[in-house]
Amino acid sequence: MMSYRFFTSESVLPGHPDKLCDQISDAILDAILRKDRTARVAIDTTVTKGVCHIFGEVGTRASVDYERIARNVMKQVGYTDEEIGMDYRTCEVITDVHEQSPEIARAVIKKREIGAGDQGIMFGYAIKHTEELMPLPITLAHRLAERLYRVRVNKVLPYLRPDGKTQVTVEFEDGLPVRVDSVVLAAQHDGSIPKERIEEDLIKYVILPVIGEWMDSNTKIYINRSGRFVMGGPAADSGLTGKKPAVDTYGGWAHHGGGCLSGKDPTKVDRSAAYMARFVAKNIVGLGLADEFELQLAYVIGRPRPVSVSFETFGTEHVNHKKIEKVVNKFTYRPKEMIEMLNLRRPIYRKTAVFGHFGRDIFPWERIRRALFR
Repeated sequence: MMSYRFFTSESVLPGHPDKLCDQISDAILDAILRKDRTARVAIDTTVTKGVCHIFGEVGTRASVDYERIARNVMKQVGYTDEEIGMDYRTCEVITDVHEQSPEIARAVIKKREIGAGDQGIMFGYAIKHTEELMPLPITLAHRLAERLYRVRVNKVLPYLRPDGKTQVTVEFEDGLPVRVDSVVLAAQHDGSIPKERIEEDLIKYVILPVIGEWMDSNTKIYINRSGRFVMGGPAADSGLTGKKPAVDTYGGWAHHGGGCLSGKDPTKVDRSAAYMARFVAKNIVGLGLADEFELQLAYVIGRPRPVSVSFETFGTEHVNHKKIEKVVNKFTYRPKEMIEMLNLRRPIYRKTAVFGHFGRDIFPWERIRRALFR
């Protein structure tokens, strides 16, 4: 008997208030790393109508202009007028950044080692749904979000504004994706554009080019179901760094550790261990050892080695379980070694803040490295 299942994932645009905050936090991190590769950074950002607040802890020799960076991100995202949701020129930017706690610094930075920057659990996951070895629902949601962003910035649909969300429901048959059951788009727009034109344009220029091959006559499409989406961004909803963990990771299909990724330097295992776990998971699936794989790492602050390493193949392994265990245990998952292996002390983090941290081969944790997994 065949089994059927529906699963839904969502993504958000760069102009979504939470994603705006992620980008500001990671842009600040990148600016610091350009000047000080050993910096310890934990930056959060919040935005609301007319106000951006940057706060957190930093241990660095570098001096950067937090306000200038924040305003530049807002400008790049498209917040150039209060009517749209924020004006990067006139909004208030508050900075409240102080030195990292000396207790944490002593626990983390050792003579020849780096201890975990905090306690916590991290997950890495891969599955053979897509070329990226990511779950199909989140992959399609991200592709829709990126397409919606591109048709605005490339002026294909110049009446669109920066804020927006996408959502995709995929139907599965015996564990395999067979069709898209529904698509939901929320796209901020100029108030003078009729709803009918927006719906027609988004179907033509966004939905069909991205997921047309997965649709059928029964696929349901929902666009701006509130009727209008003129006011958006920080003027309509407050935002905060780290509020979209499912969007950042696996769309709710697989576990995530719950820790925020953005705004943190790689000594924070919330970030580096999540990337390393994805690297191991993707390589195990990409090299044919299993069709689905999830790795969990757990840490205690100050200790380099994880307190536990566990994995699950969901019955999809193609080699002996012991062989997979041997591959997993080849890596010690110490922060110093993960940072060095993935070359994480670089200003690469602003790009991670939109359209997902996983599933894009521009990042080092997404590369298949056969030699390491022999």
